[in-house]
Amino acid sequence: MMIVGIWAEDERGLIGVKGRLPWSLPAELHHFKQTTMGQIILMGRKTFDGMNQRTLPGRTTVILTHDQTYQVADKSVLVFHSPKDILAWYHEKELETAKDLYIIGGAEIFKVFSQYLDRLYRTIVQGEFEGDTYFPDVIDYDQFIETSTKTSLADEANQYAFTVKIYEKKK
Repeated sequence: MMIVGIWAEDERGLIGVKGRLPWSLPAELHHFKQTTMGQIILMGRKTFDGMNQRTLPGRTTVILTHDQTYQVADKSVLVFHSPKDILAWYHEKELETAKDLYIIGGAEIFKVFSQYLDRLYRTIVQGEFEGDTYFPDVIDYDQFIETSTKTSLADEANQYAFTVKIYEKKK
């Protein structure tokens, strides 16, 4: 299967504020849920802690942290301490389950796994927000082909319009 990057950023590349999303967009969260449901999601410890260590239903949660003592109360969450160990586990696991591995953040995790990405789901939120974390400049878009673009307009439930772009790695 594939290793996939999925994230939302504003027009300047902002992805977070104090460990959380800088906006509230139910339609974008629905897109994320639909895309990742039944798959494996990988995030860093800071992202997981920013979610109050809450797992997302219907997905296998994998955490990468340098902290050798880091523990999670939910025993279904898998904690790894090196990208190499995650990749070895995933390649063994994918033979059994045929699930994709979705890299969901934060910035440091995208830096580490950018070289392994086969597909990208990049959401661009129309607007500029305040925050403290930007998507790292690690994706060489020349290595990808944009295969889909879909814009969702602002409405009563979603204050900002956003565009989801899907890219496939060139063979």
